Amino acid sequence: MSGINLHGIWAIYRTEMARTLRTIWQSVATPVITTALYFIVFGGAIGSRMSHVGGVGYGAFIVPGLIMLSLLTQSISNASIGIYFPKFTGTMFEILSAPLNAVEAVIGYVGAAATKSVVIGLIILLTATFFTDVRILHPVWMVAFLLLTSLTFSLFGFLIGIWAKNFEQLAIIPSLIITPLTFLGGAFYSIDMLPQPWRTVSLFNPVVYLVSGFRWSFYGLGDVGVGASLGFTAGFMALCLIALTWIFRSGWRLKP
Repeated sequence: MSGINLHGIWAIYRTEMARTLRTIWQSVATPVITTALYFIVFGGAIGSRMSHVGGVGYGAFIVPGLIMLSLLTQSISNASIGIYFPKFTGTMFEILSAPLNAVEAVIGYVGAAATKSVVIGLIILLTATFFTDVRILHPVWMVAFLLLTSLTFSLFGFLIGIWAKNFEQLAIIPSLIITPLTFLGGAFYSIDMLPQPWRTVSLFNPVVYLVSGFRWSFYGLGDVGVGASLGFTAGFMALCLIALTWIFRSGWRLKP
């Protein structure tokens, strides 16, 4: 076979997107409604007592953090389930024996997972405009962070899906590690508001760099430099790609 197998990539991509449409209430509506409740509870209740953060209204300040929260969790969830399900149903061998190389399979699964996450992120952004005044100073960078983060954490979710042997393992990293790090990553506050030594400790939380860079694209303010945010995201993507390359070459957790 010469050239890239576009038909194979499209088949995986279309299958994954069709699965989302069959479960649209769980896949799309649930995260959007949950985030809307965050806007009401945190933006309304706390925002009425905290007028501004860094010159930005509190309701608007938390919008990038809430979008990033959904983007991380949905990217990981969509990609991990996408690759774990063939393992669970025993159809993984059909994928491994298909005329697809590893790169094409990853593009199909990760591309679909990232697409779903970006769509959810944009819906949440649109929803936020009904609750608060959102402005985007750097729209190109906003889109770049949206795409880069969704792709990176879809790759990470793909790794989790390959590693997991059961549904408990599939959920343990997002539930016990990613979600707490996201809540402690400045989604609802600036780490400048924290006393020492917690502000310094927060700098070791990788989610701080994601939220900070994404918030900078909206309001031009962040807890760390935008270069550090981009560098962390790109570095983490490189680590995921290296791990995936090794997995497909060795067949770890893919073959008996």
